[in-house]
Amino acid sequence: MNQQQFENFTASSLYCEKCKAAMPVRERLLLVLPDREIFDYLCTGCGSSVGRREITAGEKMLSQAMARRRPRRSVPLRQPTP
Repeated sequence: MNQQQFENFTASSLYCEKCKAAMPVRERLLLVLPDREIFDYLCTGCGSSVGRREITAGEKMLSQAMARRRPRRSVPLRQPTP
């Protein structure tokens, strides 16, 4: 299986202790450091923090490079004509 498809996970819902249920979340940039960015996940129901995610500078550069990369077209090989 191609591991590149799992490079960037972002949560769409997480369990919230206050709401006592899995709730949709939104991601908020919390802190920018020279070597990483830290994001906070906020419950859309009550607004409390339910998790964090860190992206290192290397991961960010890799994901940006992959986004710019165009998908390769598959061109069939031609057989030489006699």
